[in-house]
Amino acid sequence: MNFDDYRGVWVFIEEKDGAVAPVSLELLGAGRLLADKRKAVLAGVLIGSNVKALARTAFEYGADKVYVYDDPIYRFYRTETYMRAMLACVEKHKPEILLYGATSTGKDLASAVATDLPTGLTADTTQLDVEEDTGLLLASRPAFGGNIMATILCKKYRPQMATVRPKVMKALPRKAKAAGELIEESIPITEDDIRTKVLEIVRTTTQRVRIDEADIIVAGGKGLGGPAGFQVVHQLAETLGAAVGASRDVVEAGWIEHHHQVGQTGVTVTPKIYFAIGISGAIQHLVGMQNSSLIIAINKDPAAPIFQSSHYGIVGDALTIVPMLTEAFKTALGRKEEVDAGKV
Repeated sequence: MNFDDYRGVWVFIEEKDGAVAPVSLELLGAGRLLADKRKAVLAGVLIGSNVKALARTAFEYGADKVYVYDDPIYRFYRTETYMRAMLACVEKHKPEILLYGATSTGKDLASAVATDLPTGLTADTTQLDVEEDTGLLLASRPAFGGNIMATILCKKYRPQMATVRPKVMKALPRKAKAAGELIEESIPITEDDIRTKVLEIVRTTTQRVRIDEADIIVAGGKGLGGPAGFQVVHQLAETLGAAVGASRDVVEAGWIEHHHQVGQTGVTVTPKIYFAIGISGAIQHLVGMQNSSLIIAINKDPAAPIFQSSHYGIVGDALTIVPMLTEAFKTALGRKEEVDAGKV
């Protein structure tokens, strides 16, 4: 394999409900940094039906060019159709690095492409860098249950591929009306060539809390002692109108459902305010919340690693401190409501 034939950083541009998925914008930001370091082009690969106009969004968020496969056969995501398009594009244009969002679509497509290409795939990456001289992608992710960070390299094959978790990278500021090179691609493929058929799309809604969309999260850990102690988290969250989060240990202990779990094996979040209550701060948890705008930690252990990642820390018994905070917030918020109502 001649590495000199492979050049450029690519991002799979995932379309969701007629718009570019947020994780793709985040990856364009990360890809821009990698491409600039390599003095290479940043390109997007956009696959779908009636999606050509979305290339403009990719340009506004950092892409130099976009390869577009726009055809009715790509209306719904199917592994086989998207895989064939991606393989054709890779084999024709030969990227050095190819990034996908670690969504259900991105992970499925990336793993399918990796089975046909002579290369590997690093899954659920949380940090990316590239060696300027060699172009070697440094894809890091927690390993051994989140106890260490492992940097995975692909030294012998190209392209180097990785899926990246949503919310861990930062999108660049939008540059309105930014332009780039749009390259329309196609492959000979018909419905008769595809083994899977989409008969119906069924969408359901639930009342489940979406902690990845919350502005304020109150998260609790095993330091709260048990399900009874964890109730102080619910009480503070209710007072603040916040979502409830939890560490892996709490979920595995059965104190709360899995969709509240923050961390490598849970959800990655970026709220404006994150309360970490009784959470020690294992790497597995930190990678899921470290990009929060403001982190407030409460823990009775002054040496807890969570304090190294927090903006404010309170050392003490959470079962005493959190109820005091809850009452203080109730008073402050009640006072604000009175002011807003003109009673003060």
